[in-house]
Amino acid sequence: MKKSLLLFFIIFYSLKIFAQNLFPDPGEVFRDDVVPKINIFINQDSLNAIVAPGNEESNHHYLADFVFDNGHIIDTVKNIGFRLRGNTSRYAAKKSFKISFNTYEPGRKWHGLEKLNINGEHNDPTVSRSKVCWDLMREMRVPASRSNHVELFFNNQYIGLFINVEHIDEEFVQLRFGNNDGNLFKCLWPADLNYKGDDPDLYKETPAGRRTYELKTNETADDYSDLAHFIDVLNNTPINDLPCELEKVFNVDTYLKAIVIDILTGNWDGPIFNKNNFYLYHNIETGQFEYIPFDLDNTLGIDWFGENWNTRDIYEWDRQNEFRPIYERLLEVPEYRNRYSFYMKRFLDEIYNTDYLFPYVEQIQNSIAPSIENDFLYPLDYGFNIDQFYDAFEMALPQHHQTPIGLKEFIEDRANSADQQLELNDISPIISRIENNLPTVLQDISITAKVEDDENVSAVSFCYIINGQPQICDPMHDDGQHADGAPNDGIYGFILNATGSTSTIEYFVRASDNNGNIAQQPFCGFNEILVGSSDVPLVVNEFMASNDNTIADSAGEYDDWLEIYSLSDVPIYLGNYFLSDNENIPNKWSMPDISIQPGEYLIFWADGDEAQGDMHTSFKLSAGGEFIGIFAGAADNFAMIDGHHFDQQTTDVSSARIPNGTGPFQPNVPTPGTFNDPVNSVFENGLNEIEIKISPNPFSDNLNIVAEHRIEKVEIFDLSGKLVFEKNTTNQTATQLNTAALHNGTYFLKIKMADELEATRKIILQR
Repeated sequence: MKKSLLLFFIIFYSLKIFAQNLFPDPGEVFRDDVVPKINIFINQDSLNAIVAPGNEESNHHYLADFVFDNGHIIDTVKNIGFRLRGNTSRYAAKKSFKISFNTYEPGRKWHGLEKLNINGEHNDPTVSRSKVCWDLMREMRVPASRSNHVELFFNNQYIGLFINVEHIDEEFVQLRFGNNDGNLFKCLWPADLNYKGDDPDLYKETPAGRRTYELKTNETADDYSDLAHFIDVLNNTPINDLPCELEKVFNVDTYLKAIVIDILTGNWDGPIFNKNNFYLYHNIETGQFEYIPFDLDNTLGIDWFGENWNTRDIYEWDRQNEFRPIYERLLEVPEYRNRYSFYMKRFLDEIYNTDYLFPYVEQIQNSIAPSIENDFLYPLDYGFNIDQFYDAFEMALPQHHQTPIGLKEFIEDRANSADQQLELNDISPIISRIENNLPTVLQDISITAKVEDDENVSAVSFCYIINGQPQICDPMHDDGQHADGAPNDGIYGFILNATGSTSTIEYFVRASDNNGNIAQQPFCGFNEILVGSSDVPLVVNEFMASNDNTIADSAGEYDDWLEIYSLSDVPIYLGNYFLSDNENIPNKWSMPDISIQPGEYLIFWADGDEAQGDMHTSFKLSAGGEFIGIFAGAADNFAMIDGHHFDQQTTDVSSARIPNGTGPFQPNVPTPGTFNDPVNSVFENGLNEIEIKISPNPFSDNLNIVAEHRIEKVEIFDLSGKLVFEKNTTNQTATQLNTAALHNGTYFLKIKMADELEATRKIILQR
């Protein structure tokens, strides 16, 4: 069934596509129904230095303030880092910039982001090509950056129209794959993925003055063994064995879809032609490398080689006389070649055609035209003017060699040519999105898988072995009655009765179609489900995923933290148990060799910095929402002891169990290391209807309080819950506190009023 891309953008973000959030909601930062304004307030000398000739390669972050206004929210972030970014664009009149929220305040994020890329798109007279490509990648179900157009201002002066593109970093992969502990490689020219040898250090080469495969995470370990192994498998495995071995280490299906978009959009500056501009992330949950596209501006007709990208052979698209294993080896496998053709045909029919793309492109054109008219940087590099802006969507601008064809003209030519070149063959069923619950010994086990085919799927089976017993294959169903969602949606389900004991289940999913083609996932071998049981009385009692100034660790850093609490009446040795931010990786971080006493609270710093001590975990918490849990050891099949999925968090507001130790999580005035007071759960988030004005906050010595009810008593508590200040009043509605005896820090102010009303507020003392 065909669908409109415009309709897709309306409904897409309300759907949960995967257990992994490959396509997160655009949120306020990347919404594209408006053109937000970004205002950078920066010292003029700093701004002059950034754009001064000779400083093009500088990556120095200059201190600035950031204001974001999209008509729905207005946010101000002070003390951000601001610098140039890009390659050739550094030498353009219309440059590209990077905004860093954590350069001067380590650990700080804005809407879950540490950085923004603000791209000038100086090569593109439409200032739209990369935006179209980012959206097409996401439509093809390739994990790609979110993006939108923005107007950029310097010190209230309008500079021009730019594209805001989501930065690819730890936050990016955490949001998509549910983990960020794996190696993330930025692959730039000449990243051809050719085999150089078994030694991982061979892939640390620097022929262009920087590493071709630059490790962006786990830099201290600097271990390239996983990348070297992937490249070895890709290059040296016999073709007949390649699917079995490659799918163990690479998400082939996603990359086949990315090839389709690269070729349909003429992305010559990616891995296939120019061995450039992509990321590889080693997803520790699956063991596979994930392909992530990068820098999609040289697309949809932009050309530097004199090539006809709109008609180039879709099966011989790489650069001649240079080996590209990521393209050539995959298309040598008949099943992969046929699936690639299937994906391309489906995308041409549903999205990449004039009926559906032209209205979408015209909508972009109309929305950004007013911003182009006043963009004084727009003409500086190639003499573009507003008339050429409109023309460039329709036709070539022959005086500019970068644009030998109009954007819409390219789409039409490429769609027609690709459709004529297609070689369609029958494919085997495609099995993806295999998921299962994480059962205890008393819970039924539900397994689901998405199955699609060019013909009708005739049968899907769940084949499994429990604790080494003989293999059993049972049918899976798409009828809405087997934990499979809606009937006839392509999601098949099976429910296996609870095992009743600690068990290991090895399994695969098999599917066949009406033509007798059979597929299996994983291609060879088995997936595994561990069924465990544990009744250890430990709970995650409180946590904070965005700690700006609530409580600092011994190094003086305001890191994420979590509190565990013992409900036991005897000490519990913690060295046998684990903490994790991913329920599919239960043994992520082993707790230290200590015991927790009955009724004791312990604080762990979720900062990803184990070098700082035993109480510092290997992972961080995401303020955008994720999972946190306690798990048993291998003897109990890593059974979950306690776990919690949480949504987006508010800075300096904790989530705590109310009642303490047993209740559900709710926003709370933080009480790290002590009892969760139900009174503290009345916080400044709409739960408290009492109108109270506290000023100033932060304050130095004197704090003014005005309430709509008579104030009887005021108390101040430190973070441990200790009473450090109190004042009785004479039933007035306003009072002033003098706190000269207190030290700088965060405190909790409790106001007791007439009619037994109480309210609690967080206050910050800064002198």
